[in-house]
Amino acid sequence: MSALTRAFHLLSDKLTRWLQQFILLLPNLLIALIILTVTYFGAGLVRRGVRRVLGRVSASGSLNNLVETTVYVGVLVIGAFFTLEVLSLDKTVTSLLAGVGIIGLALGFAFQDIAANFISGIIIAVQQPFRVGDVIQTESYFGTIESINLRTLDLRQVTGELVRVPNRKVFESSVINFTVTTRRRVDVECGVSYSADLEQVRTVVLGCMADFPNLLSDRPVEVMFTAFADSAITFMLRFWIPYQKQADYVGAKSEAIMRLKRAFDAAGITIPFPIRTLDVSPELLAQLGPDATRPAPGRP
Repeated sequence: MSALTRAFHLLSDKLTRWLQQFILLLPNLLIALIILTVTYFGAGLVRRGVRRVLGRVSASGSLNNLVETTVYVGVLVIGAFFTLEVLSLDKTVTSLLAGVGIIGLALGFAFQDIAANFISGIIIAVQQPFRVGDVIQTESYFGTIESINLRTLDLRQVTGELVRVPNRKVFESSVINFTVTTRRRVDVECGVSYSADLEQVRTVVLGCMADFPNLLSDRPVEVMFTAFADSAITFMLRFWIPYQKQADYVGAKSEAIMRLKRAFDAAGITIPFPIRTLDVSPELLAQLGPDATRPAPGRP
């Protein structure tokens, strides 16, 4: 028998054994296919059921999506394990899981920032310290929350830019939520000349704020003199307003400044410009010559 004939017989025997094993495996393959089909459609039904239940008990879209996806993938994984068990591939699965664990550990170190943002997003979604539409300030960003995702927080600044802040930075930083309360204090700083009567200044300021729109009556208007500045005595006007959006605060502050200017002009109270006095010694003037004290052309 030639070598070619022996090789042909070996190949034929191998193919015959494979065909026999395949025929014996056909019932298991059919059962595995049925399990996979039932698992796929069953996972979809479970996901829709979880979505309906979460829609009634939770208002966090990102958290609901996370739970739905987790349940969906969990059902698929369980079905896959049953399928591999039917096909007698459970030992192979154990080996694959061991390899996946090692790979997952390596990826965990490589993508620890992404994992930190993801975990922070889950905690934010559960605790809900703020919601979409709230006006917040975190780090150097100030604006309205447009969406809260599992990795980033989308913040629309008052100047129009959209900032995507990583959840880890939001979770680790101090956050001021201006929408939590429905009232806010407005501070307006101003100054008057040293020759002004401070009692008159207080009376004029309180008078111009008497009919201020949307002023909260349970919080008195305060006028506090704060410092002897370089060219003025400074004071702080403080009052409280209802707050729903940033335009309420900005508009109230602008209105207060305009009222102060009109009231001071009517009362003859001066808001001084910054003044600088130069003290030059006679010796230096003598060195500079007579032109040093002569006014510039076109000036008195």
